[in-house]
Amino acid sequence: MVWGNKPTDNGNFFLDTYQVKDLFDHSPQAISYIRPYFGSAEFIRGLNRYCLWIEDSEAEEAYKIPEIAKRIDAIREFRSNSKAAETRPAADYPHRFRQIQGICDRSAFIVPRVSSERREYLPIGLLPERSLVGDSAFALYDAPLWNMALIASRLHLVWIATVCGKLETRYRYSNTLDWNTFPVPTLTEQNKADLTRCAEDILLAREHYFPATIADMYDPKRMDSEFPLVREAHDHNDEIIERIYIGRRFKNDTERLEKLFDLYTKMTSQPTPAQKSAKPKTKS
Repeated sequence: MVWGNKPTDNGNFFLDTYQVKDLFDHSPQAISYIRPYFGSAEFIRGLNRYCLWIEDSEAEEAYKIPEIAKRIDAIREFRSNSKAAETRPAADYPHRFRQIQGICDRSAFIVPRVSSERREYLPIGLLPERSLVGDSAFALYDAPLWNMALIASRLHLVWIATVCGKLETRYRYSNTLDWNTFPVPTLTEQNKADLTRCAEDILLAREHYFPATIADMYDPKRMDSEFPLVREAHDHNDEIIERIYIGRRFKNDTERLEKLFDLYTKMTSQPTPAQKSAKPKTKS
């Protein structure tokens, strides 16, 4: 799991639906330089936003399109005049995001860095092909679908509520403090197949209520009454995951945390590969 990509562009990389249409009307060839863009707000609220994404090998050709050239020039000027020393060198490549953490070959999961503490499940989603994840979120690129089932579980939410920091009262997700530390038992191939099906069911349940947004479907005041299929999919996911952990459902969050910290203690007390390979010294 990595941070999303950071533009540092003063808004010049980004286009709304109308701007994309206008660009295509005047320059149809620009389609190859446009990608759907998702930060936390775009994913949770269902906002349509797009961005320019130009590879180094495409920069010269893209610059021939007047609207794109105007935006690239504006980015160059903005970065050149930045007070941040680390930003000014990025004026040498104004066609690219300043920090590129990764893009997907096939698929990407998005996990917002900050989300409401009112939700019973952490928002995570599978993005459309060619989507770009912004720096207000984390991304899992081309990961197996069963990863989504883990992150979308009640067990995972209880873990992040305990070990991660908060922004005011909202959950502040961390790839290092949370995802990298989340204790997971050794999964069998059958476990992975079951969790993959759970993730698929969650996605299908959300699709059933299209165009409702993540904000709509996971509103605790509306979830049970308006989006029962989403609730059922998550309940089933929790049952499958918790049976993997202890063979039954947990009684409460206290029991969930006790099991997680027990696994974490065992996980962190195991010797590393380097320690295993090290031979003890003998006295001469």
